[in-house]
Amino acid sequence: MSFKKNIISTDKAPSAVGTYSQGVEFNGVFYFSGQIGIDPADGVLKEGFVPQLDQIMKNIDGLLESQELTRENIIKTTIFVTDLANFGEVNAAYEKYFTAPYPARSCVQAAALPKDAVVEIEVIAAKN
Repeated sequence: MSFKKNIISTDKAPSAVGTYSQGVEFNGVFYFSGQIGIDPADGVLKEGFVPQLDQIMKNIDGLLESQELTRENIIKTTIFVTDLANFGEVNAAYEKYFTAPYPARSCVQAAALPKDAVVEIEVIAAKN
């Protein structure tokens, strides 16, 4: 049996800003690389925590849609913030973008993020 992973590439989300794939699917599980608040239409990073968070969710939706998935398929998120004082905004976004029961989640403070972003989110999704 050979190891087969499927590389995900779509214009519905920003292209990679480094040496990585937008995502990888293996055995029906989708591992999407972290998204920052870059608008794929113009390549510009949104300014401010909430605008970046909103753009990130649009980017995640684009990645999911490219694989015929929705937010319902998300089983785990990992959120990186440059300031944990924004944790309340993270919870507000969860209530805005997800319905209970919520996916599993980790949230950690990072010293810095690519392109001077203030928040980054990666997700793992699965097909039922």
